[in-house]
Order: sequence, then structure tokens, then C-alpha cells
Amino acid sequence: MTKIDRESLVRRHTIEISRPDPSHVLTVGNGDFAYTADITGMQTFVEYHDQSTAFAEQRLAVTNATLSNWGWHSMPNPDGFVLDDAMSTYRTARGPVRYPDKFDTASMMGGELAEELRAGAWLHMNPHRIDLGRVGLRLRTAPGAEPESDPGALTNSRQRLDLWSGTLTSRFEYAGQEVRVTTVADPRHARVAFRIESELLSSGLAGVVLRFPYASDGFFQTSDWASPDRHESTLELPGERAARIRRVLDDTSYEVRLDWTEGALSVAREPHAFELTGSATTLELVVGFSPDGESSGETFASVSGAAAAWWRDFWMSGAAVDFAGSTDPRAAELERRVVLSQYVTAVNSSGSLPPQESGLVANSWFGKFHLEMHWWHAAHFAAWGRPELLARSMDWYLSILDMARETARRQSYEGARWPKQVGPDGRESPSDIGSLLVWQQPHPLHLLELLHRSLPEDRRPDLVTRFAELVEETARFMASFVEERSGSYHLPAPVMPAQEFYDAQATEDPTFELAYWWYGLEIAQTWRERLGRERDKRWQHIQDNLVAPHQRDGIYSAVATEPYLRRDDHPSLLCALGFLPAGPLVDAGVMEATLLDVLGDWQWDSAWGWDFPVMAMTATRVGRPDLAVDALLMDTPKNAYLAVGHNPQFGSLLPLYNSANGGLLAAVSLMAAGWDSAGTDCPGFPRDGSWQVHHEGFTVWP
Repeated sequence: MTKIDRESLVRRHTIEISRPDPSHVLTVGNGDFAYTADITGMQTFVEYHDQSTAFAEQRLAVTNATLSNWGWHSMPNPDGFVLDDAMSTYRTARGPVRYPDKFDTASMMGGELAEELRAGAWLHMNPHRIDLGRVGLRLRTAPGAEPESDPGALTNSRQRLDLWSGTLTSRFEYAGQEVRVTTVADPRHARVAFRIESELLSSGLAGVVLRFPYASDGFFQTSDWASPDRHESTLELPGERAARIRRVLDDTSYEVRLDWTEGALSVAREPHAFELTGSATTLELVVGFSPDGESSGETFASVSGAAAAWWRDFWMSGAAVDFAGSTDPRAAELERRVVLSQYVTAVNSSGSLPPQESGLVANSWFGKFHLEMHWWHAAHFAAWGRPELLARSMDWYLSILDMARETARRQSYEGARWPKQVGPDGRESPSDIGSLLVWQQPHPLHLLELLHRSLPEDRRPDLVTRFAELVEETARFMASFVEERSGSYHLPAPVMPAQEFYDAQATEDPTFELAYWWYGLEIAQTWRERLGRERDKRWQHIQDNLVAPHQRDGIYSAVATEPYLRRDDHPSLLCALGFLPAGPLVDAGVMEATLLDVLGDWQWDSAWGWDFPVMAMTATRVGRPDLAVDALLMDTPKNAYLAVGHNPQFGSLLPLYNSANGGLLAAVSLMAAGWDSAGTDCPGFPRDGSWQVHHEGFTVWP
């Protein structure tokens, strides 16, 4: 078969923007650092993209911030709150168990905070990810005039993100002159570079401004511009065309290094702002951010060259899928989503930490990451033959293994219990939902197994050895968590399913989690065999005697207790076959009937972006490719993908949702490459001739 022309495939989905839109931002980055630009190719119109204002006005906007995986901050904690201050005791069959559940979502949104919830609120909101600073254009219509704040003053805007090279080019006219900006990010460091070309530079009507905010502990806010007295920005000029700005926010500090080709940097009139102006018509600027002051000087050419080389290697590596020749009118849109999602996840989800749900573009949930979402953000890297991009974040689990052990010990379990919502320190965030969630527990096992499958054979033994203790401790918790009754093992209360709207204290045996418990233990058994050890007999006894998922009228229930099934939020019961391979607890025929039942009656306005890939994967596994495509491309607001590749969920509260992008890629890889015993190519696409699916480089699924 002819190899796919990957450059043509990628370039036909180049992103082009022709007018300002508060929801249209474009990001350059490397998985651990990202710079998000507005229509100017820089962060010029900060207020225009403010999510708080847009949320209040019920319109969609995305902030244009600079985020990293190392930039975190905590508000002062004069009360010395610790996790124990947010605990409640639950009565269980094994005795009293303490969970950190004292947190109210209303307090997160600025509601009245009860005294007993103060500790949980601080612990939930801290640490939070910080905006490292905004680098924008300062445009004026005349010398001394107020800086332009209205993007509507720009004309003939043309913006283009070349995905193949990772290069953002922006052109527009202002005050009768053209401005051209080229923006690139360093593929390995927290560094962004610009080339700005315009007569406005030499006339003093255009320059560059750097603005630094204080940190924000708002749910979706990245910046506080109203507290100039709470942080420090100190300018140092070590050379004629170089500068350092030292930043201090309470106990957080970092350094910003600037290198430029022409002009001078000075302190601006407003606090924490610095302006770069010159007399030439071209300005090249490199801005590096570092927590330890080790950012070295680079040129625009060196950063641009490194970015182009990295992105070419990225697109030429791993898998590709091409739908050219398909007659289904949806094929071009699916291909666009696939290409853009590869870019979005490489920039946002391939770093040294599990990614937050809105990546490195904007904060959601205070910039923290949700471990139950790690699979959806990053599992696809293994399936798409880019295992190194998943491997980057797996070592973080090793760094918090002792903390996960302590959580299990505190709750009288064995092994290691993984948290739900965390920052880089691994400390659990109090939540009446998250502290009772369990479906993140097998995720590290599932991710490691996918990683093992996608690595070259000579690298697999090292992976098994390196993560052997983590696999064992994760499985020990899972075996300890179940409860035996009359010879059967149950997932007992309190337990919160992935569909997070059940009463945890009255809920048992969620269908998906039962199947995942079996599969997670099976992975752990396989890793024992790879290490030359025998299968664990206790684990095997649990696997052999897990209670079967509850059914009603020939379809699976979500849980085995009343109300059995709610028809809103995540249809996560479908994950039991699709997201997971076939196993002894799930009947494919019953799951097909369950899928049809969900498709026929669900509140899609309450669903989430990764729910549509869930249904596509289930449809693929049960032999319904017609339903797989329909589900993946369902025409409903929660499944919309903007021109920039973002999947908005709740207006400006959650204007992008990268787990949907990752889920889409996971689903397409399963639909194209299949699994070990699939018996056919492209099992997730209709065989009526309407789809021409050319693919290469995928790792087959379990």
C-alpha cells in the first residue's frame, strides 16, 4: 500500500483565522510550556479574552495566557490548614473510614463559605497554576495616545497556524500600516520567540509590552490584575539587548529572560509592566521563563529552526490516517478533528505531569489535573505509536507512590490509592465527589500496559522493572477495596461511579468499575508473569468471583443499587466494553442493547466531550461500525470542535476540553487498527464503500 503523504495530509488542515473572536486563540508549546496568542500572534488584547467577563455575559471566550507545568503558587495559609482538617468519617463494613470531603462547589464559584468548609476550600484551591506573564503588542494611533484595547480597530486580519512546522503567522493592518508577526515556541524549553515587522515599529506607534499579574485562586481564572502590591517584578539589564525580570509571588519565584535584536526595554507606567521600543522596522524577541534562572539566550532563528524540526519529526513519526476518497460527507470534518487533535494534545498533554482538562491554554479547576482524565488525554499517544509522549508523565506516579500508600493506609486498605484532583505535589484536593471516585485507580495499569505494547521489544523489560512496585501496590489496593459476601466480591459503598451523580453512600457495584477492576487485576497478573513470578492467588480468586454487572430488561444498569441508571452526565457504563477489551464480566450482546438504549434516550446537553468517543469505542467492539461513526460525530453542542480545534463544554467556564481531543484520537485508532482478535481491518468504519480509510503506524489495541 502506498504510504500516506503526511505533509499534504497535515497542511490541508492548516488553521486560518480572518477576524478577531474571543473564543479563537492559538497556542504554541511543547507539553510542559505553552504560549497562547490572540489574533495579533501575541497577547495584545487581554481584556477581550477575559473569561470571567465573558462568563458573566454568557458568551464564549478563552484567555490568552502563558502556562507551564512548573509554575505553581499557593495563597498564604495563616491557619495552617492540613488535609485532616477537611475529613469526614464514613461508616463502612470494614469500620470507620475517613475521606477528605469537606468542600462545597458553591464556594468555588464565590458563594458563601461555611466555617467548617474553610480548610477544604483552601486545600482545594491551592496550589494553583500561574500565568507566567503576557507578551503583547502595544499599538497606538499617535505618539502618546492610549494603547489600543479594541481588536475591532484592526483590519484585514489574516492568521495562519502551520501545523507542520508549529509556526504561527499573523498579519493585520492598524493605523494604515501592515503588521506581520511570526510566533514559535521552543520544543524543549519554556521559551517563545517572535519576529515583528512593521513601519509602526520605527514610528513609535508599535512596541512590545510585557505584563505580569498576581496569581488567582479562582476556579477558571489564571490572573489577578487588581493586586499589584502582592507581588514583585524586578528588572535587571545585564547587556545592551538582554534583560532579566525576577518575579516573586509569595513563596513562588521565577525568572524571565529577554533577548532582542534592536531597541530598548524600559519600565512602563502601569505596575509590573515593561515596554520594548525601537527605531527599526523589524524586531526579533525571545522570551524565556525559568524557575531557577537557567534560561540561556537564544535567537529567533534558533528557536524557529528547532520548532520546525521537532514538528516535522512529530508528524513523520507514529501513526497517520487519511480519509481522502471517502464519499461520506462527514469524512473531511473527522479528518480535520483528527489532525487538529494531534496538535492540541502534543502541545497540551505530552508533558512531565498529567495534564489539566484545559491543558496549558487556560486554567480549569485551579489548574490542577484530574487523574481519572489522564487516560483520555494521553492514552492515544501509545496507540498512535508515540509512546515517549505518554511516558513523560508516568514517572510522576512514582514520585507520589508513598503518598498514595499513606492514603490507603489511612483508610485501612493495603497498597496505594491514587487521588482524583491534584497538583504536582500529589496532595489530594478535598471533594465530596472526588475523594470517593475509584475509576482512576486502574488507570496507571491500563496506561502502562498500552505503553508496554507500543514500545520496541528491547525497551519493554526496563519498563516492567521500573514500574513493578507501582503495579503491585496499585493492585494490592484494588484487591483490598473489594468486599466479599456469600462467595462473591463487590465494590462497596461509599463509592462514586464515573457518572458522578449518584449517592456514594448508597451506591454499589458500578458496571464500568467492576469490569475495570477485573481488567486492572489481570494487567497486574500479567506484569507478575513478566517478572517471572506466579499469578497472585488472592487476586485470581477475586477476579473469578467478582459479581456480574447488574441488568434490567436485558440492558446493563449503571450501578447495582437504586436508581440503577440516570440518563444524564457520562454514559460511562458503556466503558465496560469498548474502552476496555472483552472480559468475562460483560456480554457483548447485552452491551450492544445497552448502547442502543443509551443512544435512544440520553440528555446529551449534560454529556461531556469524551462521552462521544466512549460510544464510538463501544460500537466498534460490539460490531456496529455504523453506530461508531454516528456517535463520534454526533451533532450536538458538547461535541462541537471550533476552527482552532477546541471542544468547548460550559461556555467560558470550560471553553476547551482536551480530554475530548484525546478521546477522539483513541477512538479513531481503535476504529482503524482494531485489537488483537478483531479479525478485520478498520472494524469501526462502515463497509458500504462510503469510507476510504488509509492508515499506517498504529499500535493494535488489547
